Amino acid sequence: MGTDESGRSRPEHISTEEWALRQQLADCYHVFQHIGWSEAIFNHISLRIPGREHHFLVNPFGLNYDEISASNLVKVDVNGENVDPGPYRGNPAGFAIHGAIHESRPDAKCVIHTHTTAGMAVACKVAGLSHDNFYGALLYGQVAYHEFEGITVRPDERSRLIASLGDKHVLILRNHGLLALGPDLPSAFLLYWTLQRACEVQAAAAAIDGADRVLTDAVRTQTVMDSRRFDPDGRLAQVLFDAQVRHMRLARRQASQ
Repeated sequence: MGTDESGRSRPEHISTEEWALRQQLADCYHVFQHIGWSEAIFNHISLRIPGREHHFLVNPFGLNYDEISASNLVKVDVNGENVDPGPYRGNPAGFAIHGAIHESRPDAKCVIHTHTTAGMAVACKVAGLSHDNFYGALLYGQVAYHEFEGITVRPDERSRLIASLGDKHVLILRNHGLLALGPDLPSAFLLYWTLQRACEVQAAAAAIDGADRVLTDAVRTQTVMDSRRFDPDGRLAQVLFDAQVRHMRLARRQASQ
């Protein structure tokens, strides 16, 4: 599988399957940095490693997203505590949301949580996400909300957060930020990309004078149905993610020249 960004080859104690996931996750962090979805050293994109241990890969706390590599990603348990020794740690407090979701939702192999400006702005609105633009309509009926209780570090909030999420794959944390989950990283990325674009368009529309056009529930429902027909073989998520990785790598090469 080659070397990672730091030039390190796969260590013997890491399986080829885990190394491939590490490379994919490191690429995802770099894409987030490139697009502008990072939040300094904060927030997480977590990815579950297959196996009975219920271990997850997360960013080393203290590193910028573009400093992350396959070899320095941290392996943690469901509480965010390090599994393997190493120079870096995760952020157990910051992993609280991810740990709760990974633990309760077996389908949540990848969880993305951000504090983008557009996402937080929408999270601060009483009406929440609008389903009256192209991207918002794609998410009609698929968004859950969780009330803000302060920094999400208290164990007793976990059950309420999970109840708020229910069976949805998108969670807007009121006055806080965005969250998307999926059965694999590309699927979570596509869902998050759609959510982020919906928030950006909503924020831009709100800055323009004049009334917004409102879609009917029938049109919103049809939009969701059409989107599923558009990707019958389920390849869109991987195709989009691969394209974003190529774009990021090209930009990084050009910047280094």
